[in-house]
Amino acid sequence: MEKEDESGIEKLPEGCVSNAIALTSPLDACRSSAVSTAFRAAADSDLVWGRFLPADTPALLSCALHPVDYSSKRDLFFRLCDSILIDGGKMSMWLERSSGAKCYALSARALSIVWGDTPQYWRWISSQDSRFAEVAELVNVCWLEIRGHIQSKMLTPKTTYAAYLIFKLADWSRGLNHPTQEASVTLDLRSSATAVRLQPRCDDARGLFNRIRFGLLSARDDGWMEVAMGEFYNEEGEDGEVVMSFMDIKGGHWKKGLIVQGIEIRPKHIKQR
Repeated sequence: MEKEDESGIEKLPEGCVSNAIALTSPLDACRSSAVSTAFRAAADSDLVWGRFLPADTPALLSCALHPVDYSSKRDLFFRLCDSILIDGGKMSMWLERSSGAKCYALSARALSIVWGDTPQYWRWISSQDSRFAEVAELVNVCWLEIRGHIQSKMLTPKTTYAAYLIFKLADWSRGLNHPTQEASVTLDLRSSATAVRLQPRCDDARGLFNRIRFGLLSARDDGWMEVAMGEFYNEEGEDGEVVMSFMDIKGGHWKKGLIVQGIEIRPKHIKQR
C-alpha cells in the first residue's frame, strides 16, 4: 500500500509552522504538539516558547532568590509556572499555564502594615505551609490597615487582574466579624472597592444574609483562605501603580488572631496557585 500523502501544512518549513503557533497561546501550542511529529518539533521550538515568555524574563531570573536551571525555553516556561521567589524572598512570581500571564504574590513583609513592627500589636512567625519565610500574626489592634503596591508595568498588558488577601484565622481570633472590613484596589484614577467580613456571621437567619451580601471566603488547596479585594484592567502595562488596601479603622473595635501571608495578584477567574 502506498504511503498516504502528507497534508499540505506538514510540507511547510518548520519555521513557518513555528511562527504560526507562536501567534496562539501556550495551551494551543501544547495541543499542537500532539497533532503529528512535524507539529511537535515546531510547537516545542524555542521560537514558539520564546514568544510566550515575558519580555522581562532575564530581569526576573537575575533577581530570583535561587538559580533557575532550564534546558530550553519551553522548559523555562513551565519552570516559571511553578513560581520563583524574587526580591530577596519577599515576592513570588509565576506564569499562568494556559495564557502565560504573569502572577505575583506579595509577602506580608512586602506589605505596609500599620503597627506591624510593634510586638504588642503584631508579631512575625514562620508557617510551614507558607511560600514565604515569615507571616504576620495580629496580636491585638483597634486600627487594622494593610496596604500593598505593585507597578502595573510588571503585569501582563490587556489583562483583567484581581487581588486577593491570603490569610488564616487563629483559634483565638476575635473582632473580625463586625464591623465589616473595607478592601479596595486602585490603579491611577480607577478604583474597585468591596466590603469584606473575615468572620461571616452565622447566627440563624442573619447568616445567609451576610454570606450573600459579603460573599463566601474561599478555601485554598494550600490550607489558607483568600478573599477578593477588588479588580482592575491593565491596559498597556503603563507605568502606573496598583495600590491594594485592607482596612478596619472605624469604631475603635479591637480585633486579633488574623494571620496574613500576603496578597496575590493574578488574572481574574484564574484559580489560586
